[in-house]
Amino acid sequence: MKTTEKAFDGLVVLEYQTGNKNSFPLLVKRHHLRLCKHSYRYTMDIEASKDIVQDSWKTIINKLHTLKDPNSFGSWATKIVTRKSLDYLNNVKRNRKRAENYYEETKVDDVEDNRGSDVQKLLLAIKELPENQQMVLKLFYVEEYSMKEIGNFLGISVGTTKSRLFHAREKLKTILKININEKRH
Repeated sequence: MKTTEKAFDGLVVLEYQTGNKNSFPLLVKRHHLRLCKHSYRYTMDIEASKDIVQDSWKTIINKLHTLKDPNSFGSWATKIVTRKSLDYLNNVKRNRKRAENYYEETKVDDVEDNRGSDVQKLLLAIKELPENQQMVLKLFYVEEYSMKEIGNFLGISVGTTKSRLFHAREKLKTILKININEKRH
């Protein structure tokens, strides 16, 4: 970042620290997209990176008064986003391990014996979904967790939870229709 940009950020931070709360949106406008891209490089998930940066802004606003070198705002904010992105990845890894254990416990035994059952067809179709969609479906329908609980469990927002559930249902409908059409031909 150029020295003039750092100095400008420093002035905006000083304004905020001296009580001008209207200066904070300027920092958001100047850095939000860059921070989202930075988080995305870690998570490779657009929705997660948006959530991480949104959460980071809360931390930034709460700790901005402690920033000793206002000209270092950009790198300071980036460190916060980096830490939260790494925390997110660790949380995903932990939850993936839990999910793998869950899948092992709920594996369908003897698929060959139950080929004709509707439940079996549904379970086989669910296995064709991406892992994150399978997880949300099972947590919502099998475990009967709320959207908020699922979001907390997976470390994602309620909006992301709803989106994954919606897309899982839509993809599941498509998979089941294809399977029905294949049986007819």
